[in-house]
Amino acid sequence: MKALFRKSLLIFPIVLCAACASRPYAHVDKPVHAGDFKGSIGVLERNKSSLYQSQDSVLYYLDKGMLSHYAGEYDESITLLRSAEQDIQAAFTKSVTMEIGSYIVNDAVQEYPGEDYEDIYIKAFNALNYYHKGDLESALVEIRGMSLKLDGLAAKYAGLIANMREEARKKGASVADSKAATTFSNSALGCYLSMLFYRGTGDPNAEVDWRNLRRAFADAPALYNFPVPSTIENELETPKGKARLNIVGFSGLSPVKEERVLRIPLPSGWIKIATPVLVSRPSAVHRIEVVFENGDRHPLELLENIDAVASETFKAKEALIYTKSVIRATIKGVTASAMSEAAREVDDAAASIVLGLFGLGAQIFAEASEQADLRISRYFPAKAYVTGITLDPGIYSFSVNYYDGRGRLIESFPFENVSVNENTLNLKEAVCVQ
Repeated sequence: MKALFRKSLLIFPIVLCAACASRPYAHVDKPVHAGDFKGSIGVLERNKSSLYQSQDSVLYYLDKGMLSHYAGEYDESITLLRSAEQDIQAAFTKSVTMEIGSYIVNDAVQEYPGEDYEDIYIKAFNALNYYHKGDLESALVEIRGMSLKLDGLAAKYAGLIANMREEARKKGASVADSKAATTFSNSALGCYLSMLFYRGTGDPNAEVDWRNLRRAFADAPALYNFPVPSTIENELETPKGKARLNIVGFSGLSPVKEERVLRIPLPSGWIKIATPVLVSRPSAVHRIEVVFENGDRHPLELLENIDAVASETFKAKEALIYTKSVIRATIKGVTASAMSEAAREVDDAAASIVLGLFGLGAQIFAEASEQADLRISRYFPAKAYVTGITLDPGIYSFSVNYYDGRGRLIESFPFENVSVNENTLNLKEAVCVQ
């Protein structure tokens, strides 16, 4: 316990610096909300030193990787998102072998390990990156990787939590049993993209993904509490001599984190437990439609609520975060309580004062240092909408329009002279983060 307290004193300034660091995301958000993604990348780079610490490589790769995707810089986005994925895996592998003594350090001082939804959707956006580069085979590889990650998500933290709880008991920190569970094991967006990519290569597996997409809605009704997009029905039945145009429209921005604080009383003092909660960001987008030059209009329908998926997959990690927070807070709280108790029991007045001051210092340190890790990437979208339109093969000009709740046009993405060909994948993508 003395060793832990000495370690606490050494890291006290580090923790406070990490907790008080200001991150001026507003500078980047301004051009992002204006749809100037190339400009936002420049602002991000100019503010990199104040936005990201040495332990925030995953955040940097994710933020810049998503902005690069929106800006059409697909090679750069692939490189950045791959780097994020590799660092997420490395951080998780490291956490598996982490010693109990490491939990005295605030999470924000350690490497950001990424959220599960970030790790999952990296694959979807890298698949789109490859598609835009004309590489359907690599796009399919990314989507299959997304499916594999989903398969292992439910059990990802179970063993780690059990081992951590056992180690905690050895150190005298009692943690109540809790389960890490998520109902998300099949992504409609992943199935949709896989279906389109397989269809584009003429692979009959497209039908498997068509069925899996519907199963995603049936298996997780709380997440998919809206109808299957009506155009899905005809995605594999394009009449001979006709062509199919598919549109994916992304809107809004993924959630951020806020701190939730719980205090548990001890005989002398208390334990402060601080954990992060996900908070949705509001979006002005109410509906999306495709408008052709001849006036034809086709609505996009909601396929995936990425915001809801982020909250659902966070459940799988919440038990781990809570267990870790209890261990860390208990170690600090017991240290402070033990010193305060010793101060009352010791006969020597001078020693009592010294122990009392150390106990007070330990309690102050525990209060100041116990802060939730609020790091999270900022530029994944909140929702994905889709439509599929059967057309005569030819050249088309159209726009993807985003409207608010009053029917006012928020943003319009023009597509000029687009070749829509038979027996191939004609997929276009638009994004409005407002």
